[in-house]
Formats: sequence, structure tokens, C-alpha cells
Amino acid sequence: MPILDINDISAILPHRYPFLLVDRIVELEADRVVGIKNVTLNEPFFQGHFPDFPVMPGVLIVEAMAQAAGVLVLKSIPDRHRKVVLLVAIESARFRKPVIPGDTLRMEMKVLKRKASVAKMAGVATVDGVVVAEAEVMCKLADKEDSPAGAPGGASQP
Repeated sequence: MPILDINDISAILPHRYPFLLVDRIVELEADRVVGIKNVTLNEPFFQGHFPDFPVMPGVLIVEAMAQAAGVLVLKSIPDRHRKVVLLVAIESARFRKPVIPGDTLRMEMKVLKRKASVAKMAGVATVDGVVVAEAEVMCKLADKEDSPAGAPGGASQP
């Protein structure tokens, strides 16, 4: 049973299809979140990456991890509709195994450090208990009015 379904996530994150990469949140604590992405052949990126061997791009796996982290950061903020979480750094990204159509991607993100407007998180993405990717991400909380181009579509937003 999800803690947050796609409608709840859409109320927290500004992302929409085809760039909303978290389908549900199954665990949510003060410093930890677990998100799920059901990967299907209908994903638009599979048309070009790669048609004869569909593989989810690593950068989108990290983006899905960052979006799960964004849910964690924004969930506890009462005026979150006026805020945006911007991805400002990616460190130690490693890709261990391809993610393909039919996989259920599980992203677990943990807070390493958190200040008023900045959070550094470490994450692991798995499929069927096997690690497919790892990364550390740093996110910055900003007012939508202060972010590039009013935020949506401006800088990368987890």
C-alpha cells in the first residue's frame, strides 16, 4: 500500500508527464524516502534509447532518485506550493546494471546533511533487490519566484 500515490506526488512535485519519474512513495520518514518507478516500454525515451535494446538512461535514473528526494524535502514544508527543489550537484554516480522495460525501479534516498535550504542525500536504486545505480545528490530549496525562469522548465528540479 503506497504512502503517497501519483496524485499525492503530483500535488508535491511540479513535474508532469513525461518527466514525472516517481509513481508512488512506499516509505517516508523524517530523513529517508523510498520511491517506486514502474518502467514500461511506453516511456518516450525508449524510442531513441535504444530502439533495438531499450535501456533507461542513467541520467533519468538519477533524476528519478532526485525526484524522490524532492518529495522528502517538500513534504514537510507547509508553503511548498511556493517552493521548488533544484538539483545543484550529483556526486559519485555509478550505474551497475541496465534498467529495462518491465522493471520496477526502487529508489531509496537518505539525508546525509540538511541545512535550512540545502540537503545532501545518498541514494541507491534497485530492481528486484539488485543495485542498478547509486548516487549522492545535493538539492537547494528556493522560492519559485527566485528560481530560473520561474522554476518549471528552468533549472533541473528533482
